[in-house]
Amino acid sequence: MNTQNSAVIKPHIAILIMLSALGPVALNIFLPSMPNLTESLRTSYDISQLTLTLYLVATALSQLILGPLSDKYGRRPIILAGVAVYIVASFSCAFAVNIEQLIIGRIFQAAGGCAGLVVTRAMVRDLYDQNKATSILGYMTMIMAIAPMMSPIIGGYLDQWSSWRASFYLVSVLGLMVFMLSFNKLHETNHQLVADMKLGNIIAKYRLLIVQRQYLGYVLGTSFGSAVFFAFIAGAPFYATKVLGLQPSEYGFYFIMVSCGYMSGNFISGRFATRLCGRLMLKMSSVVLTLGICVLIYFSYIGYDHPAYLFIPMSLVACSNGIAIPNGMSGAISAVPKLAGTASGLAGFMQISLGAAITFIVGYFHNGTATPMVVCMVVSAIFSVLFFMLMVQDESEKIS
Repeated sequence: MNTQNSAVIKPHIAILIMLSALGPVALNIFLPSMPNLTESLRTSYDISQLTLTLYLVATALSQLILGPLSDKYGRRPIILAGVAVYIVASFSCAFAVNIEQLIIGRIFQAAGGCAGLVVTRAMVRDLYDQNKATSILGYMTMIMAIAPMMSPIIGGYLDQWSSWRASFYLVSVLGLMVFMLSFNKLHETNHQLVADMKLGNIIAKYRLLIVQRQYLGYVLGTSFGSAVFFAFIAGAPFYATKVLGLQPSEYGFYFIMVSCGYMSGNFISGRFATRLCGRLMLKMSSVVLTLGICVLIYFSYIGYDHPAYLFIPMSLVACSNGIAIPNGMSGAISAVPKLAGTASGLAGFMQISLGAAITFIVGYFHNGTATPMVVCMVVSAIFSVLFFMLMVQDESEKIS
């Protein structure tokens, strides 16, 4: 553990998990409602898709800003401000009368929710060395995955029993509960504040990170792996409901397969991160990712028209992400420990920006089939494996 943190009051892991889960819950809970939302607000598929794409764009840009701010002002104030924005924006979404208001609300919801996502990663790195941080992040994301796993089911039932607005009422209340808990129980972990945070210096720090081959390899490999998932969530709800005939609640139940795959990967990461080097864990994730994509291509080739066509290979992809994301992000934010917040923010920005681009591409080329989604998943997987294999060095070669 970092010696400078011996006097730091460690936040309970449950608080960190709840903070990290706010953004993913808001992202996933309304996915089953997107077809009905499109009809309710009298808009088109490509426009309603912006509630997902711009959510990811806002998440990406906010992480780019919130990381350095947490280095300068501390983790606690940034988290509290972010959750407050999340609450207000969620209520705004619930009362939206048109698609434009909903999109604006989603942008601010994402900006607030990602404070918990990016800053909690930096808090873990404040307190632990890389291997221990990887293990903790693995267990955190494994438990945290329960929320995104259950949220599509809950969102699907809320949509059927009430309307798509009910999901936003729920996340508003959850945000308020997490804010109150964080205000009372969350202590500061960053006691080495970076005072010199002018724009030019921030850009210089980002430049310092992106010229490091190790950092870039971790981030790009993780980002393209995540892009496979983002391609899936962009195309799957409409394909599953409109082509395969699934009800929103049924889509939520099938999504459990994906979340269980992700949790399995997180468990593997948490169990073995302190025993195996990060590069070996990433090789393992690449093998699982390749297997999932091969199954997807095979099902596409034989024309297998069943929900399993989507969800079996995606569960393998999710398992791969469950292994890769804790290891990739821990490796990235450990490149320059003093700039853990900045490194975490830039990594999150690159990861989510790529995800936003992928969701836009899937929506733009939507033709009523799974083809745009599958093509984006395959291409993203290829790049993920290449970056991990070619740019991430052995542990003995890591940059100090």
